[in-house]
Amino acid sequence: MSLGPARAETAPPSLDNPSLLARLTGVVIRPRSTFAAVVARPRAAGVLALVTTASFAAMAAFVVADVGQVALVDQWERTALAFGQPVDDARYAELQRLSRYGIHYAAATALARGPVAVVALAAVLYGAFSARGRRATFPQVLAVVAHASVILALRDIVGVPLNYVRESFASPITLAWFAGMLDEGSPLARFLALVDAFLLWWIVVLAVGLSVLYRARVRAVAVTLFGVYLGIALVLAGTMAVLGRNG
Repeated sequence: MSLGPARAETAPPSLDNPSLLARLTGVVIRPRSTFAAVVARPRAAGVLALVTTASFAAMAAFVVADVGQVALVDQWERTALAFGQPVDDARYAELQRLSRYGIHYAAATALARGPVAVVALAAVLYGAFSARGRRATFPQVLAVVAHASVILALRDIVGVPLNYVRESFASPITLAWFAGMLDEGSPLARFLALVDAFLLWWIVVLAVGLSVLYRARVRAVAVTLFGVYLGIALVLAGTMAVLGRNG
């Protein structure tokens, strides 16, 4: 039996047509009722523009500082070494030169994490649910994914002062805190460094949005998303461990 186009749950009158600010805060403090309103009136452009601008501003504020440029070079070097790419003096000097274009890097990163990633993920989710017979419109899926990205923008904003103190570009809120006794290059340490608390929060929020849209159980959607995320993290950690050892 066809499920028909997804319909939003009945939202409180105050959330029938919430403002952009109400939707941004609602994703954090009352995601289910907020997503019900989002699904009923799917809009993605405004929230995407705001979260992309916020992410860019946060990263730009860090990379324009000397400590941010040093941290960026260090992050590039660590990434190259993790994937088995040698970094000699000439290559390091090139990375230092490129770090002067940190503003451009921040802009490109914000766009990649924002509109590009949101549209790509929405397309994947729309195709995956459609293949299972679940019906919704692409604008609805796009709106859900866009609003869930508010959590990722918060990660960038919260991370800036912490990274400035740590003099590091790496995410400060990962399970790497529990890897202090492990070899930094070990597969387990690399895996823990890829498990970000904000990404886990984002997955939960996204699962709530998708459950509202597709009338599915939050737990089932969240377990699937967590499985995919942790699977990707395991593959990346294993790849870096192998390539880093051979590099």
